[in-house]
Amino acid sequence: MLDSVRLTAFSHGGGCACKLGIAELAEILRYLPTTNHDNRVLVGLDAPDDAGVFQVTKDVALVQTVDFFTPIVDDPYSWGRIAAVNALSDVYAMGGTPITALNLVAWPRDLEFTLLGRVIEGGQDACIEAGVPVIGGHSVDDPEPKFGLAVTGTVHPKEYLTKTSGFAGNDLVLTKPLGMGIITHSIKHGSPPAELVEQAIAVMGTLNQSAAEAMKETGVEAATDVTGFGLLGHLVQMLDGRLDAEVHFKGVPVLAGALDLADHGVMPGGSVRNREATAPVVDEGGTAQHEMAVLYDAQTSGGLLMAVDQTKTSSLMAALTKRGIDGAVIGRLLKGQGRIRVIPE
Repeated sequence: MLDSVRLTAFSHGGGCACKLGIAELAEILRYLPTTNHDNRVLVGLDAPDDAGVFQVTKDVALVQTVDFFTPIVDDPYSWGRIAAVNALSDVYAMGGTPITALNLVAWPRDLEFTLLGRVIEGGQDACIEAGVPVIGGHSVDDPEPKFGLAVTGTVHPKEYLTKTSGFAGNDLVLTKPLGMGIITHSIKHGSPPAELVEQAIAVMGTLNQSAAEAMKETGVEAATDVTGFGLLGHLVQMLDGRLDAEVHFKGVPVLAGALDLADHGVMPGGSVRNREATAPVVDEGGTAQHEMAVLYDAQTSGGLLMAVDQTKTSSLMAALTKRGIDGAVIGRLLKGQGRIRVIPE
């Protein structure tokens, strides 16, 4: 009976696509004080990143983040695992090591609690794999299910990464394929082939831990994880108005079947908002619209996007391959003012 419950039917939007858009978030942040009066805050609201960084001692800084969202797939265990993996990724993107996690739960009382148990179990197993103990949490009664984690990690105060510390000439490397938003949107509004759903679940449920290890082993200039703002939205944040980027579409890994779905008009609301917010600084270069849809697609638990010195690119790719990760060089950073040029070939 539990197998017949479609969790995605209880949500207005799935996964990271349910989040507020880039423009909406920017409007909200105007109401928050961004001036930092505490020199222990190494990364805070004055320069928002994937996580905050707070120095505790000369050699230790905390990396703190929180992430939760509505059902991305119908299987409760898979949703829980994906949500946990997604939350942990913010710490990995900052070059940190996650050390503890807290569960965040919103659940309707009229929905079977056994399902929630499976959600929490999925998140727990992801944390066990990452070596991160879940030490508590919080729950509220909510008509729309939501699950995620608050994660604390550590990093040396001089070794954390930010998304905006890249340089002109850096190569851009992506560690997971795109298309998760398109495929999971089709789960909610259609009946995609089972193999498409299975591959999306497998990718979203894969920790970025090994990719982060390769990143730290090689030494990269900047990094972020690709989630709700899509590849181009997160790339715009990396540019920070002081760099341009060149993206070669043919080099971008895409989940099998996602392009075909996009060509048939499948596009989650979060991806539409991403296009509206990001398109003004993007030169699409004649790229087909269904291909652009993938670049704007709101990802959930996507890969790491890294800016690496060209002299280290081959070493990074070897480190990724050694760990079984199919990383891809998708473009490069250039001198500029925050614009992206997409090259179809």
